[in-house]
Amino acid sequence: MRSRSWVPLVGIMVVLLFACAVSVTAQEAADPGVLRIATTTSLYDTGLLDELEMMYENTSNVDVQITAQGTGQSLDTARRGDVDLVLVHSPAQEQQFIDEGYGINPRCFAYNSFIIVGPASDPAGIANMSPEDAFKTIYLAGTNNTPGVAFASRGDNSGTHTREQQIWAAAGYNYTQDIQDSGNWYLETGSGMGETLTVANQKNAYTLSDIGTYLAFKSQLSLVELVTTGDQLLNRYSAIAVNPDKAPGVNIDEANRFIDWITSNETKAFIGNFGVEEFGQPLFTPLYPPECTEPPFNCTTCSGGANATTGNATA
Repeated sequence: MRSRSWVPLVGIMVVLLFACAVSVTAQEAADPGVLRIATTTSLYDTGLLDELEMMYENTSNVDVQITAQGTGQSLDTARRGDVDLVLVHSPAQEQQFIDEGYGINPRCFAYNSFIIVGPASDPAGIANMSPEDAFKTIYLAGTNNTPGVAFASRGDNSGTHTREQQIWAAAGYNYTQDIQDSGNWYLETGSGMGETLTVANQKNAYTLSDIGTYLAFKSQLSLVELVTTGDQLLNRYSAIAVNPDKAPGVNIDEANRFIDWITSNETKAFIGNFGVEEFGQPLFTPLYPPECTEPPFNCTTCSGGANATTGNATA
């Protein structure tokens, strides 16, 4: 009797011990000396992230490991627990990430603008239009096979690609039904902002870009700024920590410290001066309270010091 009852008991104990070991391993997976960040390519392509990485490593003795992806890919990477925080620029996608419970301690830190660039000849004639009218004009010209009219899209679920889709919608089009696969005029690169600008330049095509990446690549491009104003062109950047309750093993303590640091006045001053010497203007404008919590930014906060580990407010 004893031997028969002992065998299943041993089996149960082994299963429980294994489960505990897996749990402990997951909880201890965070390396306190490493901070993993997934970032939008626009922050990376401008060179700003290289500078911030070096600055933070020098002050914290932490190894900062950066993965540059579109916002959608960055948030998916965070959902898997493969990074500790994200630096992104797509408010709707950010809010979904937070509502799902993956994102905590959201704070804005800077903004710039999107612009529509294209060949200097401007074959569709969109210069100085509103973003919506420019997209409508490009669509009509492209689908009517107007010579020289093409549009290069990132097509990668990034913040820029999401904003492009929002502008198409504001112009009265259904993106999946009306725009995608609507002809050779519409190209999807599936790449980051820098590479998409390069493709657009090669194809003499229009594209939507953040101003920072465009200025960083401008010396390599013949594309010019054609549409620079409009409510749809605001481009806000946020830092969001990954919730350890949803992704065990993330380095939440260092993620929160980095968010405090990037929203500090000293770091914001650096961000506000970045690019001025080389391009004659900053590539990013830092956000400060109370402006950041008001329209059109609508951030929860943009100041450091909270070290929050829970929350579901809008970034």
